[in-house]
Amino acid sequence: MSTASTRLPEGRYGRSPDERADHKLKIAGAVLGAALLALIGYFAYHYVGQNKISAQVVTFQTSDDAVRIHLEVHKDANARGYCTLRSQAADGSEVGRADFRFDEHASQVDKVLTLRTTARGTTAELLGCSAG
Repeated sequence: MSTASTRLPEGRYGRSPDERADHKLKIAGAVLGAALLALIGYFAYHYVGQNKISAQVVTFQTSDDAVRIHLEVHKDANARGYCTLRSQAADGSEVGRADFRFDEHASQVDKVLTLRTTARGTTAELLGCSAG
Protein backbone atom coordinates (compact mmCIF):
# COMPACT_ATOMS: atom_id res chain seq x y z
CA MET A 1 0.00 0.00 0.00
CA SER A 2 1.10 3.48 -0.67
CA THR A 3 0.27 6.50 1.41
CA ALA A 4 -1.07 9.69 -0.05
CA SER A 5 1.22 12.66 -0.11
CA THR A 6 0.16 15.65 1.99
CA ARG A 7 2.37 18.10 0.09
CA LEU A 8 0.67 20.65 -2.10
CA PRO A 9 1.58 20.77 -5.76
CA GLU A 10 4.55 23.07 -6.53
CA GLY A 11 3.63 26.61 -7.65
CA ARG A 12 -0.10 26.04 -7.49
CA TYR A 13 -0.98 27.89 -4.28
CA GLY A 14 1.72 30.62 -4.05
CA ARG A 15 4.59 30.71 -1.58
CA SER A 16 4.66 28.60 1.52
CA PRO A 17 4.70 30.34 4.91
CA ASP A 18 8.41 29.49 5.29
CA GLU A 19 9.25 31.14 1.97
CA ARG A 20 7.29 34.28 2.95
CA ALA A 21 9.13 34.45 6.29
CA ASP A 22 12.52 34.03 4.53
CA HIS A 23 11.63 36.85 2.12
CA LYS A 24 10.67 39.17 4.99
CA LEU A 25 13.92 38.36 6.81
CA LYS A 26 15.93 39.17 3.69
CA ILE A 27 14.18 42.54 3.35
CA ALA A 28 14.69 43.34 7.06
CA GLY A 29 18.37 42.37 6.79
CA ALA A 30 18.87 44.58 3.74
CA VAL A 31 17.21 47.56 5.47
CA LEU A 32 19.27 47.09 8.64
CA GLY A 33 22.46 46.69 6.61
CA ALA A 34 21.75 49.91 4.71
CA ALA A 35 21.05 51.74 7.99
CA LEU A 36 24.31 50.44 9.46
CA LEU A 37 26.27 51.60 6.41
CA ALA A 38 24.64 55.04 6.62
CA LEU A 39 25.54 55.28 10.31
CA ILE A 40 29.15 54.29 9.66
CA GLY A 41 29.33 56.86 6.87
CA TYR A 42 27.92 59.57 9.13
CA PHE A 43 30.47 58.93 11.88
CA ALA A 44 33.33 58.61 9.40
CA TYR A 45 32.44 61.96 7.82
CA HIS A 46 32.36 63.71 11.19
CA TYR A 47 35.56 62.03 12.34
CA VAL A 48 37.55 62.83 9.20
CA GLY A 49 35.86 66.09 8.20
CA GLN A 50 35.83 67.71 11.62
CA ASN A 51 38.16 70.65 12.19
CA LYS A 52 41.27 69.62 14.07
CA ILE A 53 42.28 71.83 16.97
CA SER A 54 45.32 71.34 19.17
CA ALA A 55 46.85 73.57 21.80
CA GLN A 56 49.57 73.70 24.40
CA VAL A 57 50.36 75.76 27.46
CA VAL A 58 53.63 77.56 26.73
CA THR A 59 54.11 79.23 30.12
CA PHE A 60 52.07 80.19 33.17
CA GLN A 61 52.49 82.53 36.10
CA THR A 62 50.59 82.19 39.38
CA SER A 63 49.34 84.75 41.88
CA ASP A 64 47.03 84.61 44.92
CA ASP A 65 43.77 84.86 42.93
CA ALA A 66 44.65 84.15 39.28
CA VAL A 67 46.91 82.28 36.89
CA ARG A 68 48.17 83.97 33.72
CA ILE A 69 48.52 81.39 30.96
CA HIS A 70 50.23 81.73 27.57
CA LEU A 71 48.23 79.39 25.30
CA GLU A 72 49.27 78.45 21.76
CA VAL A 73 46.48 77.06 19.55
CA HIS A 74 46.95 75.34 16.16
CA LYS A 75 43.85 74.93 13.99
CA ASP A 76 42.40 75.31 10.51
CA ALA A 77 42.28 78.97 9.51
CA ASN A 78 38.47 79.11 9.45
CA ALA A 79 37.89 76.97 12.55
CA ARG A 80 36.33 78.41 15.68
CA GLY A 81 36.30 76.77 19.07
CA TYR A 82 37.30 76.83 22.70
CA CYS A 83 39.84 75.36 25.07
CA THR A 84 39.22 74.33 28.67
CA LEU A 85 41.91 75.23 31.20
CA ARG A 86 42.15 74.52 34.91
CA SER A 87 44.41 75.23 37.84
CA GLN A 88 45.02 73.18 40.97
CA ALA A 89 46.31 74.10 44.40
CA ALA A 90 49.32 72.44 46.01
CA ASP A 91 47.05 69.88 47.70
CA GLY A 92 45.58 68.82 44.32
CA SER A 93 42.18 70.50 44.71
CA GLU A 94 40.84 72.39 41.74
CA VAL A 95 40.86 76.14 42.33
CA GLY A 96 39.90 77.39 38.87
CA ARG A 97 38.44 76.20 35.57
CA ALA A 98 37.25 78.10 32.51
CA ASP A 99 36.59 77.81 28.78
CA PHE A 100 38.34 80.32 26.53
CA ARG A 101 36.96 80.94 23.03
CA PHE A 102 38.99 81.78 19.95
CA ASP A 103 37.37 83.02 16.74
CA GLU A 104 40.41 84.39 14.90
CA HIS A 105 40.85 83.52 11.22
CA ALA A 106 44.41 82.26 11.59
CA SER A 107 46.00 78.84 11.72
CA GLN A 108 47.98 79.68 14.87
CA VAL A 109 46.66 81.76 17.76
CA ASP A 110 48.80 82.86 20.71
CA LYS A 111 46.88 84.24 23.69
CA VAL A 112 47.80 85.25 27.20
CA LEU A 113 44.75 84.41 29.32
CA THR A 114 43.87 85.11 32.93
CA LEU A 115 42.22 82.25 34.82
CA ARG A 116 40.63 83.46 38.06
CA THR A 117 41.16 81.12 41.02
CA THR A 118 39.59 80.73 44.44
CA ALA A 119 43.00 80.16 46.08
CA ARG A 120 46.61 80.22 44.96
CA GLY A 121 47.00 77.87 42.00
CA THR A 122 50.21 75.99 41.39
CA THR A 123 49.41 74.52 37.95
CA ALA A 124 47.94 75.51 34.61
CA GLU A 125 46.54 72.50 32.81
CA LEU A 126 44.98 72.27 29.36
CA LEU A 127 42.07 69.81 29.59
CA GLY A 128 41.21 69.90 25.89
CA CYS A 129 39.97 71.89 22.92
CA SER A 130 36.85 71.54 20.81
CA ALA A 131 35.58 73.04 17.58
CA GLY A 132 32.32 74.86 17.67
